[in-house]
Amino acid sequence: MNIRELTCIGCPMGCQLRATLEDGVVTAVTGNTCPRGDAYARKECVHPERTVTGTVRVLGGPMPVVPVRTQGEVPKEKVLEVARALHHAAVPAPVQAGQVVLADVCGTGVAVVATKNIG
Repeated sequence: MNIRELTCIGCPMGCQLRATLEDGVVTAVTGNTCPRGDAYARKECVHPERTVTGTVRVLGGPMPVVPVRTQGEVPKEKVLEVARALHHAAVPAPVQAGQVVLADVCGTGVAVVATKNIG
């Protein structure tokens, strides 16, 4: 039996969670004041994922970069790989908010989209 202590980020409450793991499976979660805490602890202990934000170079635009983010969450172990992909990517101007900048980034099945219009 293994016990992990986490701070929930599912809502503004920031509950102090305690997850009990047995053989890689979460068997109990305590300390949560809402159902989101339970779901967060189970996901974080077994398969943590993150949203990645950053910037991508713009070619021929009035601004040198455009802010971007992943449309969904990527596995935590791929976050640095995704950040490197953003560093090497470039998109021609004009760029529209919501435009896909990188489809299926690093084989995650998640797209990276622009979050701002760039002329």
